[in-house]
Amino acid sequence: MTSNEDEDNVLYGLIAQTIEYPDDYSWVIFHLDPRARASDGVPITADDVVFSFNKFMTQGIETLARLWEGITVTKIDDLTVKFTTPQKDKSTTMQMAELRIFPKHYWKDVDLSEPLVEVPVVSGPYTISDYSMGQYVVYKRNKDYWALNHPTQKGLLNFDFVRYDMYKDDTVMLEAFKKGEYDFRSEPVAKVWITGYEGKNIDQGYIRKEEIPYSVPKPMIGFIFNVTRPQLSDRRIREAIGYLFDFEWSNTNLFYGLYKRELSYFQNSDNMARGLPQGRELEILNGFKDQLPPEVFTQEFNPPKTDGSGNIRPQLRQALSLFKQAGWQLKNGKLVDQNGQQLAFELMLWSPTYERVALPFKENLAKAGIDMSIRIIDSAQATNRLRERDYDMVVGTLGGGVYPDNMLQYEFHSKYIDSTYNNSGYTSPVVDALVEKIVQNQSNLPELQAYGKALDRVLLWQYLVVPQWYNDKVRVAYWDKFSRPEVLPTYGVGLESWWYDEEKAKKLPRRNAPN
Repeated sequence: MTSNEDEDNVLYGLIAQTIEYPDDYSWVIFHLDPRARASDGVPITADDVVFSFNKFMTQGIETLARLWEGITVTKIDDLTVKFTTPQKDKSTTMQMAELRIFPKHYWKDVDLSEPLVEVPVVSGPYTISDYSMGQYVVYKRNKDYWALNHPTQKGLLNFDFVRYDMYKDDTVMLEAFKKGEYDFRSEPVAKVWITGYEGKNIDQGYIRKEEIPYSVPKPMIGFIFNVTRPQLSDRRIREAIGYLFDFEWSNTNLFYGLYKRELSYFQNSDNMARGLPQGRELEILNGFKDQLPPEVFTQEFNPPKTDGSGNIRPQLRQALSLFKQAGWQLKNGKLVDQNGQQLAFELMLWSPTYERVALPFKENLAKAGIDMSIRIIDSAQATNRLRERDYDMVVGTLGGGVYPDNMLQYEFHSKYIDSTYNNSGYTSPVVDALVEKIVQNQSNLPELQAYGKALDRVLLWQYLVVPQWYNDKVRVAYWDKFSRPEVLPTYGVGLESWWYDEEKAKKLPRRNAPN
């Protein structure tokens, strides 16, 4: 089945012509469209679906195999397949519906754990027409794709080919764009957006810059503590460190005022825990009252706020008071415990972009006698260290989504403490119970929202992250060769619905990327 950017948690049949399932989501049956074909023209059957699920379970992502443990898949006939799910929840059923189909006749001899150096047979609308390992890949629209005129694809699949070029250096990549080596880019860095887009092609209007409103709910982005580290295990220590990140100064001096502060693990959604708990949410939280900080019931969570001047004396006093409560004292310019050991931790980064943000944070921490070192490593090393939880603090995301779903298990449930998605390492019987209720109430929106707000509130008051920032617009730049629908989708920029405009392209200068 397939989703779209205008609805959340909604799927439509594609390879599955129809589906059936009971109210308790204990099983789901997919009736396949007899017209469905792989990219080489071979019909897609129930054998391919059964094979694909088993392929993921044995050679795919280990976390998925654990999540889907106990699920069985059975071929009923050539075009009918049944999944039986002991989890009995809507989210798992939807995951089965979104399963990528690997045509068995090709993939049975391919090991997913090994690099693939030939063009594979696939079930989607694009195939690979050209590539060079580590440099570029070209996806070509399959002119014989069986679903080109399918209702779910109307207005989409507009490009004959899409090419991705890979760059090792961000500066080189931007300059290549301005010279016309490629057509479209999304700009995540505020400073680059303000200062980097200049030159004749921009001045003459060949390149367009746009900030497209983006209302999609967002996850919590922040400096995430590894709470399993002894020096960061105390909630008061984490709260105190949060006082020393000056978002207002950073937003003014580093981000040109383009960002807003993160306030929730479900930012921009109806699941944000704002105000004080009330109604059903309060009823839920009262069931755990003796296990929760009093602030959960008496205060709205908000990150510390400064005047943006760079003077953080009031915040420093608050932080030092919390450190003292936790048994740390400022002596000779160092924050030390009763054994004279200085409070120190490492921020692990895998992008140098964040270093300029982290350095002012490091300086403020030093004012409190804390030694925060910054270490930039490559992504491969970062992946290994994340798997082994070999870090003190990282930059990452947690939560998110229009509705809370069972993916939250990976990030917060103690059953998945070894998941690389659980960056904080935090576990709690309260959080386990709330996440389990979220999984159980996927079809009960009032209960889902109440448990989502309760989870958000509980996590916020544990200070697992120092909240960072988000942008409510997507910054895109592109060579003016595209047109698009007037109405954008609710949860995206709708790039799949854009199309090549030949009249616009004729006005562009000659360049390496085709007009």
